[in-house]
Amino acid sequence: MIRILALTLAAILAWQTPAIAQTAEEDAAVIEMTMGPEDAAVTLIEYASFTCPHCASFHQNQFKEIKADYIDTGKIRFVYRDVYFDRIGLWASMLARCEESRFFGVTGLLYEKQKEWLNSNDPVQVAGNLRRLGKVAGLDEDRIEACLSDADKATVLVNWFEENRKADDINSTPSLVINGTKYSNMAYSEIKTILDEELGEE
Repeated sequence: MIRILALTLAAILAWQTPAIAQTAEEDAAVIEMTMGPEDAAVTLIEYASFTCPHCASFHQNQFKEIKADYIDTGKIRFVYRDVYFDRIGLWASMLARCEESRFFGVTGLLYEKQKEWLNSNDPVQVAGNLRRLGKVAGLDEDRIEACLSDADKATVLVNWFEENRKADDINSTPSLVINGTKYSNMAYSEIKTILDEELGEE
């Protein structure tokens, strides 16, 4: 489990993406990334960071079972919310959010290949790794550049994260909020017990 560091908006945005001119897009609104029916009786919110190894493990293990047993069957609504420890996590989020329809596909790649694209302490190299991963995910090169250089979107995302973090008292990742109750990372069997209780399927 990774503890969230206290990073101010100014501190995160001070670390600009290497070798990219800052541009702004007209629409910088944050879209909630969800799976499952909106009117489901149970909502599970996951707070995670693309640079968190525990989050990568969660997505390779617990999340796959949650998706198969509860999301794909229409039992719950799943919401993914980004957590930003640093500029790298913010860049990864901006890449994943480049095209809404590809978000969960890119998210899966980011977690699956986490050790590969995070294999350097050099921000320039990591940014290059993210660009290459975006191409693997089917994103156009110009679109990738536009997404990574959108300073307005970066500001909105960090503010959105801070609002969510405070509202749900998030201090580590991955964290789960199930129907308003916060939980730390746990085994799938424990998550299943909680979900079944919420669904009345004990």
